[in-house]
Amino acid sequence: MGLAVVTTPWTQPGRGLFSISVAAELTGLHPQTLRIYEREGLLDPARSPGGTRRYSTEDIGRLQQIMALTADGLNLAGVRRVLELQEETRQLHAEIARLKAAARSRPVHKASPHHVGLAGGQETAG
Repeated sequence: MGLAVVTTPWTQPGRGLFSISVAAELTGLHPQTLRIYEREGLLDPARSPGGTRRYSTEDIGRLQQIMALTADGLNLAGVRRVLELQEETRQLHAEIARLKAAARSRPVHKASPHHVGLAGGQETAG
């Protein structure tokens, strides 16, 4: 008989667990600041069926990143651009990894140095 796999909600990074007051306490930010960040498009917490914001551990990490960027002097527009560029970079890295994996799964065909394929079907000797 196999072992049962138990996942706890806090081990699922994208799952909304924390209310706005708990997220504010975890980050040291005011709840209104969290609402501003959401309105500015910097954050998109999950919502409960009743519409209450539910912040995930990923959201808390993002809030910490926003705090670090603003502490370095960036305004919210600058923070938004940094976050967009980071997401674009993440997507490009994933695409590169996908292309590398696809390339590894294909057989390699090496061209013969003696058959270059000149017009008229001529061959060359190297």
